[in-house]
Amino acid sequence: MHTGSCLCGAVRFEVAGELFAPDACHCTRCRKLSGHFWASTDVRRADVTVHGADAVTWFATSKSVRRGFCSTCGAQLFWDPIEKDTLAIAMGAFDGPTGVRLALHIHVADRGDYYELGDGVQQNAH
Repeated sequence: MHTGSCLCGAVRFEVAGELFAPDACHCTRCRKLSGHFWASTDVRRADVTVHGADAVTWFATSKSVRRGFCSTCGAQLFWDPIEKDTLAIAMGAFDGPTGVRLALHIHVADRGDYYELGDGVQQNAH
């Protein structure tokens, strides 16, 4: 069982299943929403329980994706591809060690010019 929350604790979540290796998205939307890049892991919707779901505000970034953040502290927690059976959860929101390691950088063609990627993790331009 993996647990996590937003900064203020108004939204908490539990993931009963396995966490998949996370990726880091460097696209313009993720950079603007997170302030840097967005690192997340995909989990099966059926494995996620959200406590305080009424404190989650959803913002549609496209017709097929919405992002969930705490309406109290503003922490971005979820990336939701509406038509899929998975939900991406921010790696930084987990309470303790996750046991997973970053597997992929995506949309690196859009990354900010103020940092380099030198961690040896695979990079995809888009």
